[in-house]
Amino acid sequence: MTVLASAGPVWSQTPMEDPLDARDAKRVERMEKVVRELRSIVFQLRDTGKPVVVQPADTDARMGEMAVRLSDLEQTLRSLNGSFESVTRDADQARRENIALKRDVQSLTERLAALEQKLAEINAPPPEPDAPPQAAAPGDPAKDFAQARQLMLAGDYDAAEAAFAGFVETWPDASRTPEARYWLGKTLTVRAAHADAAKAYIGAMRGWPQTPWAPDAVVELSRSLVALKKPADACQTLAEFMRRYPKPPANVASRAAATRTQAKCAA
Repeated sequence: MTVLASAGPVWSQTPMEDPLDARDAKRVERMEKVVRELRSIVFQLRDTGKPVVVQPADTDARMGEMAVRLSDLEQTLRSLNGSFESVTRDADQARRENIALKRDVQSLTERLAALEQKLAEINAPPPEPDAPPQAAAPGDPAKDFAQARQLMLAGDYDAAEAAFAGFVETWPDASRTPEARYWLGKTLTVRAAHADAAKAYIGAMRGWPQTPWAPDAVVELSRSLVALKKPADACQTLAEFMRRYPKPPANVASRAAATRTQAKCAA
């Protein structure tokens, strides 16, 4: 048998590892990792309800968006703080104004109460020494008032003044005594006895009665104060007049407006 010789060296039959296969395996592993990351992003964005947008710099974009939102939130908080401070200042100012208004009302009430005392001291005649006490005269207060009023209507102001003064002295607690003081003030105003007239009107106004003649008594008091060169007290009296009697008769309101102008009261 003829044995043929090999034409070249004898090669081993063991297969050798291809280096290209190792690189392909690493490439596949990296791609799988990327796919897993992409799937994680897709599932996360799907759960939030936002559209899925995969960009090369997605993380940086989201960080930038969060920074913008944080900046907007800080600006909103600053705006809210400013608004809160403004509201707090306004509330403090309103509280201070309310306290000042209450203080002014209290001061006006006290000054009006003190006005009676001040006017009582104006031109007060000195007491007559050793004056014998007057005995109470018998009579009927309704009849005495009617007689004094008739004298007033007849234009006999001197007699009416004496009659109303006598009524007030004789019947200090009668139901019509305040009105008698009002008419007494009218007779005193006729002869320009403004200080005595003011005291009579104040006596009539005590308790701020809701009677037809009461608004006119307040206006007459303010006119007496103007004549006594006390415009500030007159203006306070007219302010209280508007508060106590918001709907006075037209003629009384007209005279009040004229007196307010004469006293130069603030609008």
